[in-house]
Amino acid sequence: MTRTASAKVVPLIVERWSPRAFDGSAVPQEDLDLIFEAAGLAASAYNYQPWRFVYAHKGDANFDAFLSALVPFNQSWAKEAGVLVFAVSDEFMRSDKGNNPNHSHSFDTGAAWASAALQAQALGYHTHGMTGVDFDKAAQVLNVPEGFRVEMAFVIGTQGDAAQLPEGLREREVISDRKPVSEIAFAGPFTA
Repeated sequence: MTRTASAKVVPLIVERWSPRAFDGSAVPQEDLDLIFEAAGLAASAYNYQPWRFVYAHKGDANFDAFLSALVPFNQSWAKEAGVLVFAVSDEFMRSDKGNNPNHSHSFDTGAAWASAALQAQALGYHTHGMTGVDFDKAAQVLNVPEGFRVEMAFVIGTQGDAAQLPEGLREREVISDRKPVSEIAFAGPFTA
């Protein structure tokens, strides 16, 4: 299946999707640095850039501990990705004037994740974002300081064969369609 969209939508956006089958191959640090550089170029309120990315490469000293912070379902397939990343946001705008609550910290970090996903796609990788995370455990494993929030996790890697996935996921390893604009954008007041 392929997605349908206006020919004017950037092809990279149309072609991005989130497989669960990864082949276990490494993501070179140089490529990962480019992905994070793209994430860092996202827009943010007051240009505060509240996002932080904590990551582990498959096979390094932290990967298994990071993997254990995902719910078991996500562990079952994410273990084959090249990199596991947690997106963390700073809940406050910290300055010499004190710490002020940052209303858009989650939103801004989401924008950075989207930029990372698109850059990964441009480099030939796939990503899969997850909120199937044991957030309390993740905060401990990642050593997240007070005032920061674990938002989500995502994996980066080279797409693998769907046959390696657990039973029940193989048939779901397809590009999903999206809601039409008429269901997501409204002129005037909000319409449910």
